Amino acid sequence: MKKVLFIDRDGTLVLEPPVDYQLDSLEKLEFYPKVFQYMAKIANELDYELVMVTNQDGLGTDSFPEDTFWPAQNKIIDAFKKEGVEFSAIHIDKTFPHENADTRKPRTGLLTQYFSDDYDLENSFVLGDRITDMELAKNLGAKGIYLSEDPNLGADEIESSKREILGCIALTSTDWKEIYEFLKLKDRVADITRNTNETQIYIKLNLDGSGKNDIDTGLSFFDHMLDQIGRHGAMDLTIKVNGDLEVDEHHTIEDTMIALGELFNKVLGSKLGIERYGFCLPMDDCLAQVAVDFGGRNWLEWDAEFQREKIGDMPTEMFFHLFKSFTDGAKCNLNIKAQGTNEHHKIEGIFKAFAKAMKMAVKRDPDKMFLPSTKGML
Repeated sequence: MKKVLFIDRDGTLVLEPPVDYQLDSLEKLEFYPKVFQYMAKIANELDYELVMVTNQDGLGTDSFPEDTFWPAQNKIIDAFKKEGVEFSAIHIDKTFPHENADTRKPRTGLLTQYFSDDYDLENSFVLGDRITDMELAKNLGAKGIYLSEDPNLGADEIESSKREILGCIALTSTDWKEIYEFLKLKDRVADITRNTNETQIYIKLNLDGSGKNDIDTGLSFFDHMLDQIGRHGAMDLTIKVNGDLEVDEHHTIEDTMIALGELFNKVLGSKLGIERYGFCLPMDDCLAQVAVDFGGRNWLEWDAEFQREKIGDMPTEMFFHLFKSFTDGAKCNLNIKAQGTNEHHKIEGIFKAFAKAMKMAVKRDPDKMFLPSTKGML
């Protein structure tokens, strides 16, 4: 099945004329910054079919004669072709008046051929700078890339129908480099459900998130530490745990970290392009160091001692065990050290350093998408 990039023209490939919004002369033609460089990389490196979809209201009428449109349009197509970018199809709606036209974006009348088993619309994108482009993505069952500096679709308060469109937007950016990297570096999002007689666990992880967390394990201090992983690791975590806390904390902590480790291993996938290794940070009186290797083997070296039996509602004896459980699930090496006098600072410093090590190790370089190993597999 083919994936498609449905690409708007004005405000996306070329800058929209600021006065009358009509690109009706070569003098008005100005290309979007960096569009040639990164459209060429998208065309040459990625497996998307490129389709231009543009509304040109009133084209062919006295106010917008066709002979003023085609010179600029042909120049655009020719310029991209010279850079190795060719559109498999160009769909232009010129209906006027357009209020009820099925062919005008965001309606899909121009694009009925893509509703077939030949096309993978779920993993296709609409690139555009207007709400109607994002609504087109919703109507196609695709995702939107919104070329705007405003992720709220141009208004502080938008009507409910527009609010639904926000869920279709996968990226908001005005930088073609960022758009290319987003398309090349596929989403690293997954979830896991792990149910036993002792615990029922659901975790969702977005490895490329922004630290948005929703965590409830039934253990407040454990929640606080897991929140450090998401926040300082710049990843989104949803963790819901129903454990046998009436017995003790052991199963809840152990099973959560096993599941989290397994989810890391799942989301990392082939591990192409990751840094693989990664952190040392101070926290007041203490110094915490965490080194990680996502090399496919589990191991834990632990050098941290605690004088208190509990910190919050967590037994300190579980700190070693929870990281060991993570390494078993994630198939990674961890080397953890901490020194200091304040027990709370030591363990929080470890979790923060752990988060930073994760962030460093899972970072990808879109220009170096090879496996960081001489073995040929991780």
